[in-house]
Amino acid sequence: MSKVKVLFVCLGNICRSPLAEGVFRTKVRERGLDDHFEIDSCGTSNYHIGEQPDKRTIKNALKNGVKLNHRGRQFTVQDYYDFDYIITMDSSNRRDVERLRPNGNVKEVRLMRSFNQTGLDDNVPDPYYGGENGFQEVFDIIDESAEGLLKFIEEENRF
Repeated sequence: MSKVKVLFVCLGNICRSPLAEGVFRTKVRERGLDDHFEIDSCGTSNYHIGEQPDKRTIKNALKNGVKLNHRGRQFTVQDYYDFDYIITMDSSNRRDVERLRPNGNVKEVRLMRSFNQTGLDDNVPDPYYGGENGFQEVFDIIDESAEGLLKFIEEENRF
C-alpha cells in the first residue's frame, strides 16, 4: 500500500507549518498509523531554508508533548506531484502555492482551519511577532485542526 503524503505550508517554515507537521505526526503515531503516512512541511518563502524551527515554537511544542525534527525548505512545483494533501496555514500561503500550480493539475489546496470545527477564521495566525500566548493559541488551533484533518484522511482512505 502506498503512503498518504501530507504537506503543511506556511510563509517561513519555522513556526506554523513545522508545528503542524509535528502535531500531525504525533497524532498519526498515537493511532499506530506511522506506516501509512509521509509527512513534511515547507514555506512559500526562501527566508529560512535549512534552519530549525523558531526556538519559541520548539519550546511550545515540547510543553505540549510534541517533539519537532525539521529543517526549513521552500515549496516547489514538484510538491504538487509528490504530495496527496497540501495544507496551507493561511489564504496568503494558499495563493502563493496556487501560483505555482502546474497546468492541468487539479489537486485541491486546503486551508488548515477548514478541518477545525470552531472555524472562527480561515487563517492560522502567525505567532512570529507575538508573545508566548500567541504560540499557545496557534498550538491549540493546529491541534484541533490536525485532529479534524486526520479523521478526514482516515475516512477518505478507509484506515
